[in-house]
Amino acid sequence: MSDYDGAGKRRAEKPRGWVRRHWVAATIATLLSVFLVASGAYALGMIKSFTGIDKVPIAAIKEENRPDPAPGEALNILVLGADAEADGNNNSSSIKADLNDDGLWKEGRIHRSDTIMVAHVSADRSRVSVISIPRDSHVTIYDEEGEARGEDKINAAFANYGPNGAISTVEHLTNLRLDHMVIMDWDGFRDMTEAVGGVRVYIPETFYDTSQKVSWEKGWHKLKGKKALQYVRTRYGLGDGDFDRIKRQQNFIRLLLKKMMSTENISNPIKLQKTVGSVAKHLTIDENFSVSTITDLAWNMKSINVDEVDFMTVPLAAQRFGEDANGQSIVNLDLEKGEQLWRMVRNDRVKRYLRLYPDDASKLGSETEVN
Repeated sequence: MSDYDGAGKRRAEKPRGWVRRHWVAATIATLLSVFLVASGAYALGMIKSFTGIDKVPIAAIKEENRPDPAPGEALNILVLGADAEADGNNNSSSIKADLNDDGLWKEGRIHRSDTIMVAHVSADRSRVSVISIPRDSHVTIYDEEGEARGEDKINAAFANYGPNGAISTVEHLTNLRLDHMVIMDWDGFRDMTEAVGGVRVYIPETFYDTSQKVSWEKGWHKLKGKKALQYVRTRYGLGDGDFDRIKRQQNFIRLLLKKMMSTENISNPIKLQKTVGSVAKHLTIDENFSVSTITDLAWNMKSINVDEVDFMTVPLAAQRFGEDANGQSIVNLDLEKGEQLWRMVRNDRVKRYLRLYPDDASKLGSETEVN
């Protein structure tokens, strides 16, 4: 568990030792692909054209309610997938437009985020780790100022207290200062899969999704648009429900990254511009994530390839499932092991954690093993 005794009393521990209902898989793929293909001058030029991306303030979170910044130059980015589900909204308005000045949602304009990940970029920019946090994880929720508001599923933070609430809740859970935040909506995912011409995915076993009424036949499929959305949303028919869905989503990230970084894509400036442009209009970032920061990060990450991206899920308790006081199904986290993971993330030692717990690195399986 994080070293924390209550709102307003926490400071991060000093470095020591060695240390999703709806899920928008394209969010992190977008970020990484833009960074990874940015070795060409025209790619950097496209990043500079991102000045029109919506930005939201995070200053509402009280500084005394945040962890100290991690030592060194590593970056930790909160990645959220957003879905506007409020009556009358129908995913047609932006996150920025639907937020009040205090960082809370306007009346009837709530957005929900069932995608919660922390992307860790190593100080030398040679490795990237993507850590998923299940949407039903039972944690203490913190509001837009960083004050405790009781226990609930972690996705309640974004719905009840906006982007600042999501940042504060994840920071308290991990004892990790988040350097930046990126949010992407469903339209961005759909448009990007269309822009790259679809992604080839292998289905190891035939099964039927009773919720979406889709039959997934064994073999290779080229997915884009609505079909790609159905793939990453699938939960019913999978052997391990939401946890198998997380693997599906991570697998799609991996395959989408490879497609976006293929010679076919990056050697064609027009196609690459279309791909990046299809995403930019659906992104929301924190006000401090400047174009110059993105450009510098992109240049420094230009030598990373997809195989150097580690995908994992936050450690889960032996009794993974439970019920809260209201009888809702929840996911129980392994707080002791989680503390070890987040401490190593904070100290830029994720590879050591994966050496200590190799199963956490291998759970995703190969591209043809994830159903």
